[in-house]
Amino acid sequence: MNLLFLGTGTSVGIPMIGCRCGVCTSVDPRNTRRRSSLYVSTAETAFVIDTPPDFRQQMLDYQIGRCHAVLFTHSHADHIFGFDDIRRFNTIHQRVLPAYAEAETLAGIRHAFNYIDDKPSHIGLYRAQVDFVAVDGPFDVGDVHVTPLKVEHGASMTGYLLEHHGTRAGYVPDCSFLPSETIARLHGVDVMILDCLRYRAHPAHLNVEQSLAYLSQINAKQSYLIHLCHDVDHATLEAELPVNVRVSYDGLHFCV
Repeated sequence: MNLLFLGTGTSVGIPMIGCRCGVCTSVDPRNTRRRSSLYVSTAETAFVIDTPPDFRQQMLDYQIGRCHAVLFTHSHADHIFGFDDIRRFNTIHQRVLPAYAEAETLAGIRHAFNYIDDKPSHIGLYRAQVDFVAVDGPFDVGDVHVTPLKVEHGASMTGYLLEHHGTRAGYVPDCSFLPSETIARLHGVDVMILDCLRYRAHPAHLNVEQSLAYLSQINAKQSYLIHLCHDVDHATLEAELPVNVRVSYDGLHFCV
């Protein structure tokens, strides 16, 4: 199972509009962060988790020509506003694509994109064709087994456990609290990807201290921090972390 970080930043991206701080003006390419999204692929299937406003450019920059489904964590703008561009994969694959999420998240997406459904436009407009699938338990996307995970982020929010041929990866990009049952489900995964906004506390996101505390409980073989804001310099934070925890960056790719 291949994982590619399409974006690793918070809702405004890095650099931020109108900011001249050290991170926003950094020459380290790892400090340039588009809005968070993950591309998952195997020999059989490929899908994205979330379609941020940067989605089209992410597909172009990483030369992605294969996407069979979309999973959504929640319906905040920074995780859904590139959804219309999924229509290109309708054309490539000549099929309606499934979009998986909790019912509340799907309701928010349908509200924002009320013209998207599973039928072609009757007047020939080029629109995405999507089968919205409400999930409340495990499901399969090709040969990847997916388990939704309850987490807290203010609005309805879903994390995911991805399993393929005995390997396991957890993905929770936005989070302020992990219930004990979610920690238990993730315990000992091969890879854990977890929200880590900044050093200071935030009401809807984990900070560095909180994220590391959860990662210690999860005890993954390797962990990555994601959804970082401009308060965090990549090299500075990574030098402070335990050996099995790294800071993610846009374009980071590995096989689990």
